[in-house]
Amino acid sequence: MFNYGIGGMEVKGDASEAFADIPQNRTLLIEKFTDGDPIKPELVQGLQTIDDVFDHFKPEKEVEFINEQGAGSKETLRFGGLQDFGAKGITNQSTFLQGLSNQREQYDKFLKQVKTNKVLMNVLNDAELRQQYLNALNSMIQEIEDSK
Repeated sequence: MFNYGIGGMEVKGDASEAFADIPQNRTLLIEKFTDGDPIKPELVQGLQTIDDVFDHFKPEKEVEFINEQGAGSKETLRFGGLQDFGAKGITNQSTFLQGLSNQREQYDKFLKQVKTNKVLMNVLNDAELRQQYLNALNSMIQEIEDSK
């Protein structure tokens, strides 16, 4: 907007805003990423970059993952940069999530094999052949477990 002085003269703005608005299609997430409560508020000066903030505060969070059997496993996730908040960053820190990721990859490979292997598709479409295939797989699983 223009500011007009006495006599209707136009007064042009001489400075632009120092801070831009956050675009409407963005989300700002603020969360506590440490388990411990601060003893007292801390004023920290001189942090110039996001990396400086992560290096100073060293955020970490203990999380519990629960497997299919209901057993829990606790792991501590550490955040050294913004990349650690993505799926890859969190998965790389967690042995539990790495196991799930590997399992997913194996399922994806098997699904791809099923979709491209016509003989296997015929076996799975026939109820009797499918049962024989499952029996063979179960006996192989049992043999592997017995050999441990």
